[in-house]
Amino acid sequence: MKTKIVYLVSLLCALTFATSAFADSENGFYEKDHIRGFISIGGDYRGMFEDFHDYVNTIARYNGRIVIENPETNKEDIYRGSIKYAEFNDYYIGLHMNIGAQYKQFLTWFNINFMPTQISERQSETYTVTSDSGVTAKAPLFDVRWFTYGIDWMFGWKLLGEHTFINLIPSVGFGFNLMNIHFASLFSFIDDSGNFVNARDRYYGTMDMTFNAELEFRLEFDPIAIGIYGGYRHVDYSDIEIEEHILVNKPFDTDNCGDTWFVGLRVTWIFMSDWQRKQADKL
Repeated sequence: MKTKIVYLVSLLCALTFATSAFADSENGFYEKDHIRGFISIGGDYRGMFEDFHDYVNTIARYNGRIVIENPETNKEDIYRGSIKYAEFNDYYIGLHMNIGAQYKQFLTWFNINFMPTQISERQSETYTVTSDSGVTAKAPLFDVRWFTYGIDWMFGWKLLGEHTFINLIPSVGFGFNLMNIHFASLFSFIDDSGNFVNARDRYYGTMDMTFNAELEFRLEFDPIAIGIYGGYRHVDYSDIEIEEHILVNKPFDTDNCGDTWFVGLRVTWIFMSDWQRKQADKL
């Protein structure tokens, strides 16, 4: 996964350098003075597909084994207990900030996305666990929580012209997304070598590349624009890593789908180009 992210960042840097070089060259294919920067904020209702919804509820609400030292034998025993958490909804609110530039009808931007943490609250601070030999003990309980954040590099085109009041803007992009999960207790997992891996009171994450496609209906009151948008975001999350150990089908498959569909509203501020500023100075 780290290799994928390094490759993506390198590609972004290379493309940014290449476009700057073309703009600055004497025979560049576009006029740099006509580029307009923009920034926007928005929020959307994001629906989870069935596989993603099942994935979150299975992984985050997992009720696993706990390894505790038996005070009678001074050896570690496996304990299990009964816990129940409310199921997470199949939707959440996505928040976004876009930073980019437009040249005539072409737009490109970075879509920085994040979401409020989803929480399934604990019923008490501890719960009773029992070993295979019948010994009981108390184990801590935590709120089960999960959230995601990431960034996409988007490319769009104004279908109805550069300065029209009403516009349609289809766009596609790619990037990466990270999902963090906080388990209910200090569960123990078994790695590929058969050793116990103990989780702690912290978030554990998984990351992978994304593909994003959307369509925006925009009303533009230069320099402000208001847009309604909708689309689809594809993510195939990699296996979760617990204390530097990758969980692969133990006790569940953590390599899964994170696809969502979405519809939302954004407000955009479009800055003047250098050419527009020069024309304004002449007035």
